[in-house]
Amino acid sequence: MTLTDLNNGFRDDEQRRLVQKIIHGRLADDRDPQECRFLMRFWWQLVMPYREVSMDELSLNVCKPKLDVIEALIGAIRSSHADIDDWITTTQQFFPVIHDRGFSAARDAHG
Repeated sequence: MTLTDLNNGFRDDEQRRLVQKIIHGRLADDRDPQECRFLMRFWWQLVMPYREVSMDELSLNVCKPKLDVIEALIGAIRSSHADIDDWITTTQQFFPVIHDRGFSAARDAHG
């Protein structure tokens, strides 16, 4: 399955940016650098018309719960703008914002 058509599936740039914000802030945890790298490549895929990442690469490098969410997003993008809105709501409910503990520790040490 190619992912190069995803950039055309959003209602507008605002909807795409919100999806990207969720991927960046709730799924791409840099404490798992390999997984984070591939989730961020997918993040870029949402705006790029060329191949940034493949489903095979995502399947090999992203844990099952997050991969399920990415697959649901792909289905929503290919289905309807309302399905993307539903994905946004559901994903925000089930995945908390990732807090950068390294930044917090450095700030507290110098604070």
